[in-house]
Amino acid sequence: MSSESKPKVVLAYSGGLDTSVILKWLCEKGFDVVAFCADVGQHHEDFEAVKAKALNAGALKCVVTDLRKEFVTDYIFEALKCNAIYEGRYLLGTSVARPCIAKEMVRIAAEEGAGFIAHGATGKGNDQVRFEMCAQALDAKLQCIAPWRDAEFIESFKGRSDLLAYCTKHGIPVDAKPKSNYSIDENLFHTSYESGVLEDANETYEESMFKMTVSPQAAPETSTTIELEFVKGVPVKLTNKNDGTVKTDPLELFMYANEIAGANGIGRIDIVENRFVGIKSRGVYETPGGTLLRDAHMDLEGICMDREVKRITEGMGIEFARLCYNGFWFAPEMDLIRHSVDYSQRDVTGVVTLELYKGNIIARGRTSPYALYNPDLASMDIEGGGENFDYNPSDAAGFIRINAVRLKTYAALRAKTQDL
Repeated sequence: MSSESKPKVVLAYSGGLDTSVILKWLCEKGFDVVAFCADVGQHHEDFEAVKAKALNAGALKCVVTDLRKEFVTDYIFEALKCNAIYEGRYLLGTSVARPCIAKEMVRIAAEEGAGFIAHGATGKGNDQVRFEMCAQALDAKLQCIAPWRDAEFIESFKGRSDLLAYCTKHGIPVDAKPKSNYSIDENLFHTSYESGVLEDANETYEESMFKMTVSPQAAPETSTTIELEFVKGVPVKLTNKNDGTVKTDPLELFMYANEIAGANGIGRIDIVENRFVGIKSRGVYETPGGTLLRDAHMDLEGICMDREVKRITEGMGIEFARLCYNGFWFAPEMDLIRHSVDYSQRDVTGVVTLELYKGNIIARGRTSPYALYNPDLASMDIEGGGENFDYNPSDAAGFIRINAVRLKTYAALRAKTQDL
C-alpha cells in the first residue's frame, strides 16, 4: 500500500514500552503514524532520544512540542484562579494536563491531514475519557484508536512479557532499567504514582520514590520566607526574601515555586479517589508549587473578595474540578465557569507573605489595594465602625432575633411532634 493511500494517525507517544508497541502495531495495521510527544515539563526527559526511538519503530515523523508555558498560563493558572481541588484533596495535576496535550494533538492532526488519533491509555482509567472527550469537542470528525480497548490487541498483549517479546522481535529498544514499582505520570505541575504495590491501599511506599519534594523531616531547619504578588488572581511575581531571588515570567515563576516548595517538603498527599469510570483508585501525588500558589491565592481572596462572591466561587471551584477531572474542559459549562471566575478575580490583586517550613505554609501577612478588610470596622477597641462606617453593635440584637425565627419555629415543631 502506498503512503498516499494509507490512513494517517497521530499517536500520543511517550517513548515508553506501551506506546512504542502501539506505534509498531499501528504500522502493521496499515497506518502512517505521526508520533506526537508533548513537553509539559517531564523531569529529565531526553526528547531527542524519544524522537529517534519513534522513527526507529516506524513513525513517519515525530513531533515534539514544548507546551510548558501554555500549560502554566492557560491551564494551571485557570485552575488556580478558582482554587480547584477534586474531592477536597487532589489538585488535578494529571487532569489539567490532558486538555493541553489533546488540543495540540488535534492541531497536529489537522496540519498533517490525519483522520485518526490514538493513545495508550488503559480501559480502566480516566485518561481515555479525557483525551477522547477533548478531541471530539475540538474536532468531531476525528476518529480515535484505543488499543487497550481493542480485543485483538488485548489478546496479543496479555502482560509486560508479551510487550517485551514484541519489542525484541521488531528491534525496538527497551529501557534496560528494572520496571518501577509504580506507574508514574510526570509534568511540571505534579508527579503522580499509582498501580503496582500502591494498589494495596494499606501498603506504604519508599521515600526514594519522590522526584519533586523532600520529606518534611529532611527539609531545612531554617524557614524560607517569600512574597507572592497576584494581579486579577494570577501570580505575577515571586520573591524569595531569604536570598533576593525574583521571578516574574510565568513559567520561571512556577518552576521556582516548585523548587522552593519542594525543598521545604510541601505538597505531598496519599489518597483514594473516585475515577469517572466508577472505580476507586489510590494515588500518591506531589504538587509543591501548585500547593504553595493555591494557599497564597486563597489567603489573598480572604482580604479582597466579597463574602457572597466567595461562597459562590467556592461552588464553582468544586464544579470546575469535577469537569476538569472528568474530561469536560472544552464543554460549554466549563466556559461558563471560567468566564464567571474571571469576573470574580477582578479585584484579587495584592501581595501575600508566606513562611515555608518543613511541610508547612504559614501566612505572615497580606495586602491589597482592593482590600475589603477594614481595621476600624473589625477592631475590638473601637466602638462602632469608626469614622467611615455607621455600625452600631446594638443592632446585632435585632439581627440575631430575625435569624433565629426559623430556628425557634423548627424547635417548636420538634417539641410538639415528640409529644405525639
